[in-house]
Amino acid sequence: MTPINVLLVDDEPLLRMAFRMVLDAQADMVAVGEAGDGATAARLARELKPDVVLMDVRMPGTDGIEATASIVSHRPETRVLILTTFDLDEYAFSGLRAGASGFLLKNALPEELLAAIRSVAAGDAVVSPRITRRLLDTFARQLPGGPRTADRRLERLTAREREVLVEVAKGLSNTEIAATLDLAEATAKKHLGRILDKLDLRDRAQAVVFAYEAGLVRASDG
Repeated sequence: MTPINVLLVDDEPLLRMAFRMVLDAQADMVAVGEAGDGATAARLARELKPDVVLMDVRMPGTDGIEATASIVSHRPETRVLILTTFDLDEYAFSGLRAGASGFLLKNALPEELLAAIRSVAAGDAVVSPRITRRLLDTFARQLPGGPRTADRRLERLTAREREVLVEVAKGLSNTEIAATLDLAEATAKKHLGRILDKLDLRDRAQAVVFAYEAGLVRASDG
């Protein structure tokens, strides 16, 4: 089994050491590098080609948001998992918009951290749909108010795909979407895959942000 290569990014050396100890104890993961600032993180991501980057947001110099955007643009295969202190931190929202595949609280338990890394590496993206919904429910209000012009890409979706996208934006898992729309879970997952392909989106996290920004759902929906 090929291990998941992880780049650790945080300006606190002790925290990086703690993360490394947790990862090194796993048979399916390896910490391939560390960075204490965003600029170094972006450079190492290009050099080391990690599968996943654990990215702090508040760092001196280049912050985690700018670093995330740089990494995603230069290496789309690398998934970025934002580390944040608060689950309603505006930096986490900015990270998702910059291309991060999900986010995790810094005080998460070791097993939660490991599950998050595995999920993101597998392409499942949003680690905690419920937390992501609460975050977007709060910060979607920062988006321009008033009538919005719907993104023309929505025209590429079938009526059923739109329904699935709305439920994704509400923070529902594939299992919950299947139950809500009376679908098989495999069918719900297939619809999501087609949505991502048609809208030119990387993953579920981008689909959630797209749905809000395109006006398909609003903070008060659901």
